[in-house]
Amino acid sequence: MALFFFLIFESPPKVRLVRGPHRCEGRVEVERNGEWGTVCDDGWNMKDVEVVCRELGCGAAKGTPSGNLYKPLANEKQKIFIQDVNCNGTENELIECDRVEDVFDCSHSEDAGAICEKAPPKVRLVRGPHRCEGRVEVERNGEWGTVCDNGWNMKDVEVVCRELGCGAAKGTPSGNLYKPLADEKQKIFIQDVNCNGTEDELIECDRVEDVFDCSHSEDAGAICEIPETVRLVGGPGRCKGRLEVKHQKQWGTVCKAGWNLSAAKVVCRQLGCGKATLIKRCCNKDTQGQGLIWLSNVSCSGREEDLQHCLSGLEGYNNCTHDEDTWVECEDPFKLRLVNGDTSCSGKLEVLHKGIWGSVCDDGWAKKEEQVVCQQLGCGKPIFVPAKARKKFVPGNGRIWLDDVNCKGEEQSLEQCQHRSWGYHDCNHKEDVVVFCLEGQPDI
Repeated sequence: MALFFFLIFESPPKVRLVRGPHRCEGRVEVERNGEWGTVCDDGWNMKDVEVVCRELGCGAAKGTPSGNLYKPLANEKQKIFIQDVNCNGTENELIECDRVEDVFDCSHSEDAGAICEKAPPKVRLVRGPHRCEGRVEVERNGEWGTVCDNGWNMKDVEVVCRELGCGAAKGTPSGNLYKPLADEKQKIFIQDVNCNGTEDELIECDRVEDVFDCSHSEDAGAICEIPETVRLVGGPGRCKGRLEVKHQKQWGTVCKAGWNLSAAKVVCRQLGCGKATLIKRCCNKDTQGQGLIWLSNVSCSGREEDLQHCLSGLEGYNNCTHDEDTWVECEDPFKLRLVNGDTSCSGKLEVLHKGIWGSVCDDGWAKKEEQVVCQQLGCGKPIFVPAKARKKFVPGNGRIWLDDVNCKGEEQSLEQCQHRSWGYHDCNHKEDVVVFCLEGQPDI
């Protein structure tokens, strides 16, 4: 039987946006004979930006800013290739639009800019300690599949890190380090990835898409540095305080205009804190910021992984004052542990809330709940253990934090399961939950 596979080569766009906060915003440049030049903004409008956004695979067109907003400015020796661009807005590429190519009356002070919605990444890292480390998965037609590690190297990881808005590439671990492993039914989408390291997205790299000789034991992994682009300052801990974002290597505040709980959820998730509990203005001069106000009119769905993926006004352009700085409060990071067992994968379940460890009541507790706990701890699957082994755990003392926990079994954290309000229960410590996972099986 003959085996066929194909290398995928995609011609890169003839347009790009440079010096912006992401690849879907910045000063417009077009390519001609291997050289990049700018676009004069004479006649530049939203229809032209619509075409740029479409060609780049970005989201909707949002603005036509001056290219001079994006520093550093174009070098005076760089050519201005086109002016008087006139698109009807339906073209797939800017080169299809009417335009004047003999530019004689424009300077770089008239360079065109474009703002498009940032398209969600087509790659993600799962089961790692944070969004910038884990097993590599790519999206195709709404389905997520893994990447075979044949040929996988640091240049490929560099592209993944860039696409995710993470920091520098740090490693190419096996995807099998990240538990639980990929389900055997999950597809392996690509192999033999070959990036030169300068691409903005993994889909731009050469790759083989008909995978026939890989298994999930060869899934690729990636480690990137975590970029610090968001922080909460002036509060009683890293999860409470005045919101600041980093842009062009400088920290600035965020205006309260348009801010809501959905945006706060994104910030809390990005910081690795618990759920958002409060948003308010700074109360006094001591907690207000100074200097730059970077963002205003931030609009999030609440599902974004990074505040940069939310819509907002152009960085630094607003009429806000520091009286309107945004203040966010998140719960402390959700943590759980198994204590008094033979290993860290067996024992009495405790969860951390408001800095205090407490137990979980076994009302309604079953296999699905144990499955989530074992998965969250990286301890494999739950196992049945006879009552004899469970009885060795002496009833605890102190707080009982959770009761009536109800999981579907697919959650990545026990925090995502339904439960009564923190501290509300009708239990005593004889009902404390005890969990045994496969990697913590006791000697019985």
